[in-house]
Amino acid sequence: MNNKKIKVLLIIEQCNPEWFSVPLVGYNYYNQISKLVNTTLVTHERNKEAFEKQRKSENTKIIYINESEFIKKYYKVISLISSKPLGGVVWPLLHTLSYPMYAEFNQKVYQLFKDSIIKSDYDIVHAITPMIPRYPVKVVQACQNTPFIIGPVNGGVPFPPAFQETAKKENANLNFLRNVGRFLIPGYRETYQKATRVLAGSTYTLNMLKNLFNLPDNQISLFYENGIPENFVTQPKQKKQNGEKINLLFVGRLVPYKCADIVIQAISYLDTSLQNQIQLTIVGDGEEKNNLEKQVKDLNLSHLVKFTGLIPQAETLTYYNQADIFCFPSIREFGGAVVLEAMASGLPCIVVNNGGIGEYVTEETGFKIEPTSKNYLIQEVTDKIKLLVTDENLRLNMSANAIERAKEFVWKNKAQKILTIYEHLK
Repeated sequence: MNNKKIKVLLIIEQCNPEWFSVPLVGYNYYNQISKLVNTTLVTHERNKEAFEKQRKSENTKIIYINESEFIKKYYKVISLISSKPLGGVVWPLLHTLSYPMYAEFNQKVYQLFKDSIIKSDYDIVHAITPMIPRYPVKVVQACQNTPFIIGPVNGGVPFPPAFQETAKKENANLNFLRNVGRFLIPGYRETYQKATRVLAGSTYTLNMLKNLFNLPDNQISLFYENGIPENFVTQPKQKKQNGEKINLLFVGRLVPYKCADIVIQAISYLDTSLQNQIQLTIVGDGEEKNNLEKQVKDLNLSHLVKFTGLIPQAETLTYYNQADIFCFPSIREFGGAVVLEAMASGLPCIVVNNGGIGEYVTEETGFKIEPTSKNYLIQEVTDKIKLLVTDENLRLNMSANAIERAKEFVWKNKAQKILTIYEHLK
């Protein structure tokens, strides 16, 4: 079969090679899928400038959806409303208030493509973003004879019961807005019930959507949303020379639920002899940075802990390559791409078993800790760091296994799996 003859309409509102998080994930899907099939990408006009700098695939047509002046002004208003006084974003509120922006995009896509979809101009219609499972995709109404795929979508993971103080800092009291949207937004239920295939980015989200919409097993499947660039995959770590430090690494936004403070507290519990063998680097920025720097100073750990601030994603590769152990005790993580990046770089990972990252890490590649309580988590992180520092063979074996596990998540390999789904549904 000539795959380039498969015509796919890719709907990726958030799709930008220069941004972080979901827009970058959306772009990586587009970039690899467009190499395998004949692609028409429909995305927001805010991504046009970045795309103009990229070399377009000969099999890709890009349609940009513009934004009304009202919505541009509306975005400025809700950005102010959703901002925390000391920095950061109230995400439940922003996601809810952002719906009119998406609704305009969604309606314009429907008006522009409904007739061509009805005429079967495309073999597959695939909506990749938004990745939160809260919004409808109106073109599903036109997919009467064309397979419609949504996802991978991921979200809804609750805070562990023992971490309600952290939940308050993250405004989890507003999470009820998710359910308000699900029941009030027109077409939301229809999108999932009429979809030919729903791709869920975590087991939690898969079970949530199955139960919410009573979806049969053949209509929904697990497909982790995050991936890694091929150049992140490296060789296993080598034995340390006498006197060489064991480098611990944390990469992520410095916000309460990412729990960088737990890593800092954990190394403070290590014996002095072990502390003398390690160095911790914290890559990232956020509202908690000042608190974390104060914590380091109060615990007299300034000689062990280095903060880099925010750096471009491409530069994080240097820190992964220099590290030996990845410590990421985030208590509520949907995708957790940094864990995949760390694994690809040969780092045994210490994570919390709540959300997607607990599914990436296996017993052969690291440790996943149950979030029973904060004290338990600190002690377990301490014990796992101690074990990996003192047992070099374990650390090196996990390094090799982590790389093999991470290869499944290389973007090129994920696109091949998407192609298999297209071919099956076509």
